[in-house]
Amino acid sequence: MNAEADADALALARVKDADRKHVFHSWSAQELIDPLAVAGAQGSYFWDYQGNRYLDFSSALVYTNIGYQHPKVTAAIQEQAAALCTVAPGFAVDVRSEAARLIAERTPGDLDKIFFTNAGAEAVENAVRMARLHTGRPKVLSAYRSYHGATSTAINLTGDARRFGNDSATAGVVHFWGPFAYRSPFYAASEAEECERALRHLEDTIVFEGPQSVAAIILETVGGAPGVLVHPDGYLPGVRALCDRYGIVFILDEIMVGFGRTGRWFASEHWDVTPDLLCFAKGVTSGYVPLGGVAISAAIAETFARRPYPGGLTYSGHVLACAAAVATIGVMEEEGVVEQSARTGEELLGPGLRALAARHPSVGEVRGLGTFWALELVRDRETREPLVPYNASGADNAPMAEFGAALKKGGLWPLLAGNRIHVAPPCNIAPEDVAKGLAILDEALSVADAHMA
Repeated sequence: MNAEADADALALARVKDADRKHVFHSWSAQELIDPLAVAGAQGSYFWDYQGNRYLDFSSALVYTNIGYQHPKVTAAIQEQAAALCTVAPGFAVDVRSEAARLIAERTPGDLDKIFFTNAGAEAVENAVRMARLHTGRPKVLSAYRSYHGATSTAINLTGDARRFGNDSATAGVVHFWGPFAYRSPFYAASEAEECERALRHLEDTIVFEGPQSVAAIILETVGGAPGVLVHPDGYLPGVRALCDRYGIVFILDEIMVGFGRTGRWFASEHWDVTPDLLCFAKGVTSGYVPLGGVAISAAIAETFARRPYPGGLTYSGHVLACAAAVATIGVMEEEGVVEQSARTGEELLGPGLRALAARHPSVGEVRGLGTFWALELVRDRETREPLVPYNASGADNAPMAEFGAALKKGGLWPLLAGNRIHVAPPCNIAPEDVAKGLAILDEALSVADAHMA
């Protein structure tokens, strides 16, 4: 073993030892996990201390929209740190003002005021608070197939299984079924019928909950964690119309899909819909420094023009994070990253994933936009039985665990959720890396095929 290898082995041992002793990891039974120790990253790749390189088809947690270590963003953070590392949120600061201006220019409609948070869950918390104060109503409606974050209100709004261990049933949240034609809760025979029945169900929910008690409806513009659920045409405009009819605030959660992920600055552009509040995070800085926020409509901003907003954060609009946002948006503009994401989806990922589905019977459905896709894996295409049960763990989840292990062995880092693989590489991934990732996925899907009924 040479000196460099010895140094890497020692570094690996130190990192793993300190992690095991002191780091408490999210969503995990601490003694049952063995986190990979990452030594570095660049572009669409990261690597460990043993020289293994992984093509990241997860964009970390769907946030490295411009890849790892973009030199213009890292330089902007360094320059800001040298000039002014931090200042309290009550001051006007050039970089904070510029970040807000750049974000407001790209949000739809009149969402021109930006409340900064540290991350997406805090954005959801504050959007809901704004909606309740604006309307004077207590209830918020959200979809069962959803994820909105892990803080108190956000986790209660969440519909997926991560809610179960945290749900107090006292948060004023009412869940409803959104459209999902592949596993339709409405027995629909077409996308149009699914849309129409889902909107009728939502209106019935509003009516039976009492419209005068409903402050807001929150939806992911494209359902992220639940499986890259692209709403049928007409659904989001229909929800907008219901909100207008009943005086309800419409909140769109763009935390995962904003800033180029679906081939638009914001996914709502696909359907020409403007919410009253829009939550963002993740891609706004490509995750280099944590930042989130709420883009606020003129009507809701006016509510707090002379009435104090009873909320705030010590690090709201942190200047290092805002410098990262300004630089990230600049890179996306200069390098055409949003347009590249759209082309990658239309010309490479979409056709490539559909070709895999044609070769592998375990792929039940392919869906997505831009650089945000999912493969729904099944045991039987006719019955659409999922490859693993809902919220599976242990032996029940073995087929997905084996599939994931095959992907990592091939050099691709996946984002697996339930019976799905989510395909979310950086928005500026090179075409040759898309081809490489699809080839690794092609080989690994044979493992999933072997588990079919």
